[in-house]
Amino acid sequence: MASQANNPVAVIRQNLEVMAPQFKAALPAHVTVEKFSRVAMTAIQNNPQLQNADRSSLFGAVVRLAQDGLLPDGREAALVMFGNKAQAMPMIAGILKKIRQSGDVSYVSAQIVYENDRFKWSLGFDETIEHEPAPLDQEPGEPIAAYAVAVLKDGSRLLEVMRKSEIEKVRAVSRAARNGPWVQWWGEMARKTVMRRLSKRLPMSTDLEDTVFQRDETMAPEPQPRIVDVQAEPETPVSRLEALEHQIDDDSSMEEGNDSQMGEDGPAWESHVAALRSRLADASDAKSVEKVEKDWINNVRLGVDGEQAVQAFEAEIAARKREFAA
Repeated sequence: MASQANNPVAVIRQNLEVMAPQFKAALPAHVTVEKFSRVAMTAIQNNPQLQNADRSSLFGAVVRLAQDGLLPDGREAALVMFGNKAQAMPMIAGILKKIRQSGDVSYVSAQIVYENDRFKWSLGFDETIEHEPAPLDQEPGEPIAAYAVAVLKDGSRLLEVMRKSEIEKVRAVSRAARNGPWVQWWGEMARKTVMRRLSKRLPMSTDLEDTVFQRDETMAPEPQPRIVDVQAEPETPVSRLEALEHQIDDDSSMEEGNDSQMGEDGPAWESHVAALRSRLADASDAKSVEKVEKDWINNVRLGVDGEQAVQAFEAEIAARKREFAA
């Protein structure tokens, strides 16, 4: 037992087994818990940094990918390091898969344009693009742009193109601008950036924006420090992304959401947990407990501050489940 406790791989595997009910509640029907857990464990075993990562961040990243139905296999998604914390990184293949699964799009693609490619695009009533990669016997050169295209079921064609300078502006406000994914996976991040812009015009853009992109920690903006003038009343900071309105939506709503996390009686998550705790106490059968557990996993757990609070409430859920199982 002592050797197992000192073995991070064994400890993580045991924790993933315990989290199986959470995965089952979060995963879509076409992804089994067994397959997802196996792929996640393989990714962790193959990366010693993940084995030594902050455990709360690691398990949180795994749950985020489960919620998106993406396998951390290095193709659909990946578990990457940012400092000593693990992050969930949906990859462009996984994002495209979710778009295709929506049933609203017949074709979708996102590509990088290099300086030795032949590239032509036009806007207007008929958006068109021509992209011919550099010959195989010639180096492609440096990246100069990225684009995303989609054809809807009704035949409508959508196109978004971003120059490298525009992509770099988005990168500049990211907390991972100088290390992590933007350094190691620039092509992936550039394709995701232009796809995020295009997704706002897709029929299911709200769903994609509120799920995959919203939970993608690698695209999260750098927290902006507040500057308070001691001679005046504190002012609400201007959104960091306001100057990038051509790239992404105004981020002011996110700022307001962050400001509202603290209420008069404490952090907002405490009231959410209190509401779930009340429902848990009133649960009259196992199905009611399962509904509380699903709401906890999908809507509340990731916003709770502190691993002890997470473990405490999950212990309460487990206790109630045992009551109805007895």
